[in-house]
Amino acid sequence: MSSPPQAVPQVPPQKRRTGVVRVWYAFGYSLMGLRAAWGETAFRQEAIAAFVLLPLAFWLGRSWVETALLAGSVLLVMIVELLNTSIETAIDRIGPEWHQLSKQAKDMGSAAVLLSLLLAGGIWVAALWQAVGAIR
Repeated sequence: MSSPPQAVPQVPPQKRRTGVVRVWYAFGYSLMGLRAAWGETAFRQEAIAAFVLLPLAFWLGRSWVETALLAGSVLLVMIVELLNTSIETAIDRIGPEWHQLSKQAKDMGSAAVLLSLLLAGGIWVAALWQAVGAIR
């Protein structure tokens, strides 16, 4: 008795792309993700804050390390917000009914955003404290 024929797995077109073409499409998907995130109020607020804070980081930072910490903390908040939004979107896609695990996932994403904001705030307060101390 012979075994039934094995189904050949279908490979989606995205997985067949390689090299520069794959990078080009990945870049396009990233831009679509940023465009989708722009629809979220929290992301827009953080992007506006970044528009102000990133140039300020280059002015306020007294060394490349300080500048990197200041700018990196702002970008980290935006990255964590993108991840939180993607978690919330995936949970909402599952269905409208309430579930404890869905709530926990959303709450943990929100906690991650809070921690990134606290970290960024601490870095900026420390840099401003040093800048004010240097003026005296």
